[in-house]
Amino acid sequence: MLDALDSRGVLAPALALAVWGHDLIYDARAVDNEERSASAFDHWLAAQGGSAELRQEVRALILATKHSAPPVGRAEALLVDADLAILGASAAEFAAYDAAIQQEYAHVPALLYRPGRKKVLRGFLNRERIYTTPEFAGLEAQARANLAGAVAQL
Repeated sequence: MLDALDSRGVLAPALALAVWGHDLIYDARAVDNEERSASAFDHWLAAQGGSAELRQEVRALILATKHSAPPVGRAEALLVDADLAILGASAAEFAAYDAAIQQEYAHVPALLYRPGRKKVLRGFLNRERIYTTPEFAGLEAQARANLAGAVAQL
């Protein structure tokens, strides 16, 4: 994500901090990873002397990676697009990512994994646009091809 933002010339300090903190806590069995990551990173940032304004901004950015609501503001949109950049990677890179996701959820029986994964992937496909910033718009066609291929394989 850092590279995706930096290579597009939009990596700002708050975005960099949010990238570092957004998956600080990751448990494939949990549904509150972003909240727990935001909280843990906020505690760390406070201990480093981060201002209340910076802490609030970074917290909101981390929570935006839940992908449960459209991003609010440009910084959130950039972070969400960077988080989704893997969807628009080359077919080989996306296939490796998709295989890694399947391994992360190996504890879920295939009869449940397949429909659940299809629902997630179709959720992205059903969006009018996957990427909301001009910096990431060029990934749209490849992301749609990757997602459609993954859905077809499920």
